Amino acid sequence: MKSKDEEVLTDQQVYNQERSSSVKQEDPEPPQIKEEQEELCTKSEHVHSGSTTNANTKRRNQRKQSGVESQLMSYSQCKPDTSRKSVKCEICGKTFQYKYRLINHLRVHTGEKPYSCSTCGKRFIQMNGLKTHIRVHTGEKPYSCSACGKSFSDASAFRVHMRIHTGEKPHLCKICGKTFSQAAHLKRHMRIHTGEKPHSCNTCGKTFSDMESLKTHMRNHTGEKPYSCSSCGKRFSDVVCFKTHMRIHTGEKPYCCSTCGKGFRQLIHLKKHMRIHKGENPYSCSLCGKKFSCILFFKTHMRRHTGEKPYRCSTCGKVFRQLIQLKTHMRIHTGEKPYSCSICGKTFRHSSALRVHMRIHTGEKPYSCSACGKSFSDASAFRVHKRIHTGEKPHLCNICGKIFSQTTNLKKHMRIHST
Repeated sequence: MKSKDEEVLTDQQVYNQERSSSVKQEDPEPPQIKEEQEELCTKSEHVHSGSTTNANTKRRNQRKQSGVESQLMSYSQCKPDTSRKSVKCEICGKTFQYKYRLINHLRVHTGEKPYSCSTCGKRFIQMNGLKTHIRVHTGEKPYSCSACGKSFSDASAFRVHMRIHTGEKPHLCKICGKTFSQAAHLKRHMRIHTGEKPHSCNTCGKTFSDMESLKTHMRNHTGEKPYSCSSCGKRFSDVVCFKTHMRIHTGEKPYCCSTCGKGFRQLIHLKKHMRIHKGENPYSCSLCGKKFSCILFFKTHMRRHTGEKPYRCSTCGKVFRQLIQLKTHMRIHTGEKPYSCSICGKTFRHSSALRVHMRIHTGEKPYSCSACGKSFSDASAFRVHKRIHTGEKPHLCNICGKIFSQTTNLKKHMRIHST
C-alpha cells in the first residue's frame, strides 16, 4: 500500500508531464491542488471557447453566480500573483495566501463539485475529499494511532483523535477561556453564550443547541430506546444514561474525590459530594432554616413541611416522600431481599438493615445513652430507650387516649379494644 507521500509524488509526476511547458510558480502549491487548478484551467478554456452563451444566461439569472464566474475568469490562467501576498474573495471578503486556495473556496459559492465517486456518485469540491471518501468503499485506514492502535481513513479525524492522548485543546473560547479539542465542540459551546438553539423539535417545538440533543429528545416522542443493557435488559434512549447505568454492573467509579478518595459513577455526584468538604450548602429551607448541599435532599426535606408524598404503592396504596422508600417498600410485596449477610446468610430488604445486623457478629454498639451508659447497635432501639429517661410517649390510642413510648406497646394495647 502506498503512503501518502508516494501518492503526492505520483500526482506531481502526472502534473509535470501534462504541463511541462508551464512557467515555474513561486507559490508553494501542493501537487494535489495543482491537479485541481489544471482542471479549473481547462474548464476556463472551455468557457472561452464553447459556453459563452450559457455563462451569459447564468449571469443574467443569478447575480451572485455572475460575481463568482467573473472572478474565476480573472484567474483562468491559474498563475500565482507575485505582486501581492494574498488574494481576496469578492463574494464574502475572505482572503487567501494563494490563488489555488481561493479557486477551491469559490466552489463554496458556486456549488460546483467537479470530483465524482465512481462507486456511489457522491460529489466533492476537492480531489482530496474524494480520495478520503473512496476509503469508505475500499475499507482502507492508513492512519493508525501508535498509542491505542485505532485506525482512521481520514487524516483530519486522526489528528483530532491524537488530542485525546496528548491532551491538546487548541480551540479557545474568547468569552470564558474554555478550550476544546475540536472546532465543532467550540462552535457548539459558543451557543451557550449566544443562546442560539437552531435545532427545533417538530412535535413539541422545543429547541436545542446541537443536533445530537434533538435526536435524543425525539426518542421521547417515538418511544425508541436503542441502547440495551446486556446484564439486566433495561433499555435507554440516551447513550450517556446507558453508559452511566452500565457502571452499576461493572462497579466502575471513574470520578474520584481528591480530598477523601471516595469514588462516584457520575460527575454530578462528585460535584455534590465536594460541597461537603467546602462546606457549601446553597439550598436553604425558608421554614426551618435548615441548609442542604444537594437540591434533591432539599426537595425531599420540604415535603416534611408540605406533607407531600408523591410516590404511591400500586399494590397497597401506601404513599412515600421518596422514591427510594417506595422501592424498598415494594420488596415487602415481592419478597425480594437482595442484601445478604456474608457470615450467617440472613437476607434483608435494604442495606441499612444489613449494616445493623452485622453488628451482632462484630459486637459493635455505636449508640451510647448519656444518662445510664447503656449501648445499642441499632439507632431505632437507642431512640426508644431514651424515652425512658425523657418520659416521651409519642404513640396515642385514638379510642381511649392512652399513650405509649413504643409502637409495639400500642399495638398490644389495641387488642383490648378489639376483643
